[in-house]
Amino acid sequence: MKIGIVHPGLELGSTKQALAGIGRAAEELGYDHFAMFDHVLGATHEGRDPPLTGYAFETDPFNDPFVAFGYLAAITQRIELVTGILILPQRQTALVAKQAVDVDLLSEGRLRLGVGLGWNYVEYDALGQDFHTRGRRMAEQIGLLRRLWTEPLISFEGEFDRIDRAGILPLPGRHIPIYTGGVSEPAFERAARLADGFMFFGPVDFCLDSMASVKRHLARFGRAEADFGFHYMIQDNQESIRQNREYLARWRDAGGNHATVNSMARKMTTIEQHVEFFAEVKAGL
Repeated sequence: MKIGIVHPGLELGSTKQALAGIGRAAEELGYDHFAMFDHVLGATHEGRDPPLTGYAFETDPFNDPFVAFGYLAAITQRIELVTGILILPQRQTALVAKQAVDVDLLSEGRLRLGVGLGWNYVEYDALGQDFHTRGRRMAEQIGLLRRLWTEPLISFEGEFDRIDRAGILPLPGRHIPIYTGGVSEPAFERAARLADGFMFFGPVDFCLDSMASVKRHLARFGRAEADFGFHYMIQDNQESIRQNREYLARWRDAGGNHATVNSMARKMTTIEQHVEFFAEVKAGL
């Protein structure tokens, strides 16, 4: 099982020093991937109807993953760069395709694109996209991304995108993995039907149950579990380092092949404290 870290940018800020310090340390410690969350805008939750239910607020800093990964591609050599997750339906499909290819080429094939629907309708409105059709749109986008990454010239007429005999160059020259995320049965079905893997969020027991649901859908679509990625994003931040190791062992034993360690919500304020946490977890694996 490959194990990585999520960038603690919410606590360290979206600075060059934080990116470089955590990115280089993760690679030097032997972690397999570096994951980043995504929000273009933060919004106040006060007085919303319907209410906003997610964790991000107007006071939370976020790097743009593609820009940050372009920087990390230059200062790291081996570690995989993972969006965990990019809110795909609020972004222009062709632009995401181009940005992803640039990161993949600059990093020499180290991008894994994790995508999801998101929860912040204020962000969708500001970016000019329909929050209520985001599931259908992402399903269409996944197929279109793959065509843009493999065909130098395409024509496409979908429900949400239209391309008239155009393409992007250079092409990536490889299959960029697309993982989806979510916590619902439609998300599990969509992943089994369209994606290369799934990113699971939440308590470990919930994620193990969710993994079983994804596996049932894979069987229904005739897809082999061995060809699919099961990625657990640990969210139980207050648990001990020993408990994190137990979560990782349970995930591995259930067939998980990726997991991400989270250092946030532990009242750590410096790069050095987060690096020390990651080092302690890695030392015990």
